[in-house]
Amino acid sequence: MGLSLEKGQSLSLTKKDGGALTKIRLGLGWDSATPTKRGLFGRPKAAAEIDLDASAIFFDAAGRVLDTVWFQQLASKDGSAQHTGDNLTGAGDGDDETILVDLSRVAPAVSQIVFVISSYSQQTFDLVENAFSRVVDDSTSGSPEVARYQLTDSGNHTAMIMSKVSRDGDGWSFKAIGERANGRSVMDLLTPAAKAL
Repeated sequence: MGLSLEKGQSLSLTKKDGGALTKIRLGLGWDSATPTKRGLFGRPKAAAEIDLDASAIFFDAAGRVLDTVWFQQLASKDGSAQHTGDNLTGAGDGDDETILVDLSRVAPAVSQIVFVISSYSQQTFDLVENAFSRVVDDSTSGSPEVARYQLTDSGNHTAMIMSKVSRDGDGWSFKAIGERANGRSVMDLLTPAAKAL
């Protein structure tokens, strides 16, 4: 288990030997909130399936959007990032959606990559629980988890600005953001994500 971060905390993405991480996997996961309403004969109603979408937004140092990775564009233009595909329900344990990033291949103009999740069906986050963002080191044998940010915020918003990786000297750092937003897709979140830079 990696370092557990609180909202606003940062972590340098370095290996134990001091070298920079090169290949990371950003995993995002969530569960449907357990229903409190009871159905016929007092049985609990089944939790609604929640379809959240993980996306990445690439920014330059001036805060301009250079690229996006999401379910309609699974790879970045520079070839550094790959979305592994859309999970329509959030069912199962572990990461529901992942974005693989080779930090050594990120275009030099990119200074920050912001990771967001949004509800295309406009379901709100009061129907979501156990949402998290985590960084896994895929450049090390066994792919250890480096950091995890567990989201505790719920409400009637339809998106979250979850986390970001930023250039930090010769390496990169990871920051837990956890800011509420509204939008159906990454295209609705470009401005809120820019505010998190």
